Amino acid sequence: MSGEAPWHAHIYYTLADRAEAAALRDRFGADPRVLFTGRMVDEPIGPHPIPQYEIHFLEPARDAVIAAIAAAGLRALIHPLTDDDLADHTTLGHWIGEPVALDIGVLDPPGFNQGVARFGIGEF
Repeated sequence: MSGEAPWHAHIYYTLADRAEAAALRDRFGADPRVLFTGRMVDEPIGPHPIPQYEIHFLEPARDAVIAAIAAAGLRALIHPLTDDDLADHTTLGHWIGEPVALDIGVLDPPGFNQGVARFGIGEF
């Protein structure tokens, strides 16, 4: 990871704004600063209780990612990947739009984060 911090964004959508979410996903997929663009997941998965998809990127792309999500009018959770999955999704996370109540009971315990091993190569 070349010493740069890994980041995720979970972009949430409803059926009403799925087309906007898909268009943003396509733009992220063509952006070389975005290392991975996940599939659109139309049902709850992991701690996420509503439809979402994720992208992976390095810290230098963070401001551009935030700006693109905000311009699309979607809500999202942007967070770093540290060794504390709970903190990543809560105290270290940054919300764009109205926060979603996450199921934090399914997150990895402090000191372990499965997302680090999967950064840039797969979704969860």
